[in-house]
Amino acid sequence: MRFSHTKIIFILAILLATNGANAHQTSIKAAPVKPAPIKPTAIKPTAINKNYQLTINQIADNVFQHISYKEIENYGMVPSNGLIVTKATNAYIIDTPWTEADTKKLLAWIEKQGLTAISSISTHFHDDRAGGIPYLNSASIDTYASKLTNELLISKNKQAAKYNLLSSKSKFDTEGTIEVFYPGAGHSRDNIVIWLPEHELLFGGCFVKSLNSKTLGYTGDADITQWPTSMQKLINKYPTAKQVIPGHGKTGDNKLLTHTQKLALKVSAITKREKQ
Repeated sequence: MRFSHTKIIFILAILLATNGANAHQTSIKAAPVKPAPIKPTAIKPTAINKNYQLTINQIADNVFQHISYKEIENYGMVPSNGLIVTKATNAYIIDTPWTEADTKKLLAWIEKQGLTAISSISTHFHDDRAGGIPYLNSASIDTYASKLTNELLISKNKQAAKYNLLSSKSKFDTEGTIEVFYPGAGHSRDNIVIWLPEHELLFGGCFVKSLNSKTLGYTGDADITQWPTSMQKLINKYPTAKQVIPGHGKTGDNKLLTHTQKLALKVSAITKREKQ
């Protein structure tokens, strides 16, 4: 795959937050250019997911949602959401598919549309967000994650992204308008979210649960006590969100945020009672 040699101008505005402080925010701005609509398509499933397909659907003028599947013990076949943000002929991946095999197919789809994959960002360290990083690295695509996400990947003996977001060497740029926001710990200590102001679209990753979710799902790396507070920061930050995409399940609106907060408050209350 050929890669763009165009110099990328990267401007970062950083707000650091822990607990009561403000959270990180990365702002990247440029004049929007709308590519021609690309027909949604389904990609032939991998051997691992032979009964399920990696699908890619257009959800806005320059935004596509990819959904991949993986069999998870105690959960069954789990769909996972990610994004592709395009600008002219460039494509930027927000969270990889579950596996390297499906990530390879995702890149093949991008190339088939006449687009060039420029870079990716993973919103936390679990496989449904970062499982395709090794393949993207091998394909010489710039991969990004927070410093904490990369540290956690390394601690799990997994391949980290090439660059830390917000570092002096970071050049993550979608040539449009995107915000990367850290609301605080929740599903994991390192979870971040993506905001696309042009579309008032919030990609919550696993920090946000779908309306159909009756539980918080996997909480092995979660900070249940902090989750409701972190979610309130997100609610306050993006009150105008028209589309909210969770890490798993159906897209909705900002009701997903209050729904997730209620789930976290319920679990947090139970945990506190058990400790008494």
